[in-house]
Amino acid sequence: MFKELIVAENAGFCFGVKRAVDTSTDYKEKSKSDIYTFGPLVHNKNVVDHLRQKGINEVDINNLDKLNDKDTVIIRSHGVSPQVMEQIKNTGAEVVDATCPYVLAIHKRVKKYYEQGYQIVIVGDKNHPEVVGSNGWCDNTAIITKDGEGLVISAPKVCIVAQTTEKKANFEKVIEVVSKQCKEVVTFNTICSATKERQTSAEDTAKTVDVMIVVGSRSSSNTTKLYEICSKHCENTIFIDNGSEIPKWLFESENIKKVGITAGASTPDWIIQDVLEKLRGYLEK
Repeated sequence: MFKELIVAENAGFCFGVKRAVDTSTDYKEKSKSDIYTFGPLVHNKNVVDHLRQKGINEVDINNLDKLNDKDTVIIRSHGVSPQVMEQIKNTGAEVVDATCPYVLAIHKRVKKYYEQGYQIVIVGDKNHPEVVGSNGWCDNTAIITKDGEGLVISAPKVCIVAQTTEKKANFEKVIEVVSKQCKEVVTFNTICSATKERQTSAEDTAKTVDVMIVVGSRSSSNTTKLYEICSKHCENTIFIDNGSEIPKWLFESENIKKVGITAGASTPDWIIQDVLEKLRGYLEK
């Protein structure tokens, strides 16, 4: 059984996610209107279920007709396109924009350089809501790529930005590929500082332990990237949603001495604490 538990620094809720969750719960407490979030507020089932229990539900682009001027809609930290924002406002509902400031900075740069005639390239997951929203700020004309593989660009000038939760290595690969094809390339490393810190601390921890635990939802982009990073440095890296998923073999193997733990930016403190309590409970036996 393991003898030491190491918790990576900067694990758990990032500023943008905490701000969005706090905004939603604050509005629910002070308002008599029905509160909705546009899509799941965060990519974590535990948090979404917690919000539903408080009476905060979801709405998406396909059922905006259910809204009226007595409702309030919270825009999640991922942000939305200007077209979607207009559609939501047209329902008459009060709109509270909880878009992460890091994401808003991407919107501004995408809009500015698109209007100056640059081809926008976004490094990230094409189906992620943050990327979909950012693409809307250049009329959905962005080229979206994960790592530049197979990327061919004929535009004379290009502006490259990154999804806030993207891996730095992927961003650098795309810059290298595009720079060989285009005369003028403007780049903005828009990976947020919280993401960089989490990835660095998770990597450092994974290098020193026998088992690495990544806590969070598999639908979370940033948590999945933490898992990918940790897996490169610790072959016994496991992905769990909460404390109930801790495997029994972790407490039975005689070869495991050190266990590390990290958590995604959408993983709430109470889930992390639950995992830690279960692990520490075995340490104290």
